[in-house]
Amino acid sequence: MGSVYKIIEIVGTSESSWEDAAKNALDTAAKTIQDIRVAEVNKLDIKISTDGKIFYRARLNVSFKYRT
Repeated sequence: MGSVYKIIEIVGTSESSWEDAAKNALDTAAKTIQDIRVAEVNKLDIKISTDGKIFYRARLNVSFKYRT
């Protein structure tokens, strides 16, 4: 019998780098999602606040195994 996986989109942020933004997203998701199998970075962007502060953002598709 084959496996079934769910794919969700998550966004992580960081004040230092895109890598940290992706890691923050995965670390947070892993607290409530079991069996994360693959994370795919879909988009990287930067948000600039009104006071000029930069926030790196990483948008990821994350897949995890469905449990029945």
